[in-house]
Amino acid sequence: MALTDLSLDELETYRPDVAEPADFDAFWQRTLTEARTAATPIALTPADTPVTQLIVEDLTFSGFGGDPIRAWVTRPLTDEPLPAVVEYIGYGGGRGIPGERLQWASAGYVHVLMDTRGQGANWGTGGDTPDPHGSGSASTGYMTRGIEEPDTYYYRRLFTDAVRAVDTARELPFVRADRVSVTGGSQGGGISIAAAALHPEVFAAMPDVPFLCHFRRSVERTPDHPYAEIERYLAVHRSRVDQVFETLSYFDGVNFARRIHQPALFSAALMDGIVLPSSVYAAYNHLASSDAEIEAYPFNGHEGGQLAQWVRQANWLAERM
Repeated sequence: MALTDLSLDELETYRPDVAEPADFDAFWQRTLTEARTAATPIALTPADTPVTQLIVEDLTFSGFGGDPIRAWVTRPLTDEPLPAVVEYIGYGGGRGIPGERLQWASAGYVHVLMDTRGQGANWGTGGDTPDPHGSGSASTGYMTRGIEEPDTYYYRRLFTDAVRAVDTARELPFVRADRVSVTGGSQGGGISIAAAALHPEVFAAMPDVPFLCHFRRSVERTPDHPYAEIERYLAVHRSRVDQVFETLSYFDGVNFARRIHQPALFSAALMDGIVLPSSVYAAYNHLASSDAEIEAYPFNGHEGGQLAQWVRQANWLAERM
């Protein structure tokens, strides 16, 4: 591999202008109000797992449009209220099997792992949440589903699910409502940026190599999928370029970062051909937070820091608790 983008010195000062719709906040306020109005009571049941030294539960809550969204809740063997970490999953993956991710619970947190609607069949051990909403013409994958309009775009539903996951975590009797943080890698990182911006009660955000930032540059310059799905779509729908990027501006991590005042820990990999480091720094350098850090991995690709970054996150978050 080789460096895929700007030098580290250039990245540290990279703060591009990114188009922001005039009704950005109104769009998301309307979307979240509709979802919360449609919400039904949560369901939490014991999971079937050989794990005995942690509590593992199967959670169902209401996401976009009141749609049922699945998650795993994994926590220490106590009902004492604990801080929580809501985690979102990378592109194409699902929540997997119960007990698959134990690190946050082992560190003393309630871990809520949200399933990703309509995904879960590209890698890992599967997902359990359908996406009952259709779309118009779309290329393979999820990036262009409903991309003609912000109201129909796939990520409107997914980002809304993410905010509702935070709402739900804060309602759980064994969670400290004032200590709910969000995290995720790649797509999950992009979702965590959106969730932290849209939910002011999020305690901290920890996106790793976050996808879904600085769409115009990412689509035009990223050599690998899944941004190439949008490139493929526009190669066919030649007249829709402006329309597509107008839709994407409602979902751009840079615009969400401008609204994040909470503590934030990002990571970027400088040999990443899936998420350009400049797109990560574009969001990071627009953060409104006064407590923000970014960890750069100069010789890693999209895998980023992996467990080393989790250790960094756990220590960083513990300091702020």
